[in-house]
Amino acid sequence: MLYPDAQAAIDAAAGDTPLHTEGYDVPAARAAAREAASRLPREEVAEVVDLVVDGLDGADGADGADGGVPCRLYRPVDAAPGIVVHAHGGGFVMNDVAVHDVPARRLANRVGRAVLSVDYRLAPEHPYPAAVRDLDAVVAWLDSPAGADAAAHGPAYAHGDSAGAQLALVAALRHPGRFAALALVYPFLDPAAAAPSHRTEGAGLSAADVAWYWRQYAGDHPDLTDPDLAPLGSDRLATLPPTYVATAEHDPARDEGELLAARVAAAGVEVVATRWLGQPHGFWRHDRVYAAAEPLMVSVAAFLRSR
Repeated sequence: MLYPDAQAAIDAAAGDTPLHTEGYDVPAARAAAREAASRLPREEVAEVVDLVVDGLDGADGADGADGGVPCRLYRPVDAAPGIVVHAHGGGFVMNDVAVHDVPARRLANRVGRAVLSVDYRLAPEHPYPAAVRDLDAVVAWLDSPAGADAAAHGPAYAHGDSAGAQLALVAALRHPGRFAALALVYPFLDPAAAAPSHRTEGAGLSAADVAWYWRQYAGDHPDLTDPDLAPLGSDRLATLPPTYVATAEHDPARDEGELLAARVAAAGVEVVATRWLGQPHGFWRHDRVYAAAEPLMVSVAAFLRSR
């Protein structure tokens, strides 16, 4: 059963046009999300800096983002050494650093370290592997003098929610040993949507929505078992750092997140996995709507701080 605040949020969105509707206006939806986020109150941090990380050319048939990868760096007061690379959710299609400004500030303040929010390229304009390559560019930047300075010469951590959690996981798998810890909030992992929860849960995120998001991101890619698209099947799970996985009870992606946690544990990696009862996909970002959002933020921050 959805908790009352979660049910109220789902009911309030019931009249929204489904994004899988033919002719759905993606640019207008993105603009509306930015406008809504701009009205939210936000916590103060010591410093906010917009910067551009050089893009990568070459492998995987992708060119780096024109002019590099935009990012936003948040530094809290009395920041400890280290940096959290945050990849935002939105099904690889929606949202950006502006939409995630409020939770990124909260994450920086709770973790007590700098947070780098990555404005990776979005599908369908830039399908897979553009976002993967943008995260590769950020990882390369971490090893540059500028990246080391931003991290105050401390460790790097990876964090993401939903599709951003998939990108954070893929980045950790592609760059073993680079991150001290990994925190994934209701990760969106399987293009085949094979887990039972895709058929039993659908509060706020339907099976048609899930299929639409993957179609935009995967595009015409012929191999949907590619581990950079479907990291559940990766043979490199044992290379992951200590990993935190949070799932939501009424999320279609719930079971794939929990399967990931089980497989990572079986590979010998330290894992903490939590299921947040009464919650739908997407609740982490909205602390003024869902009472569980702040406890989840604190839980993630505590895990990262301890590593």
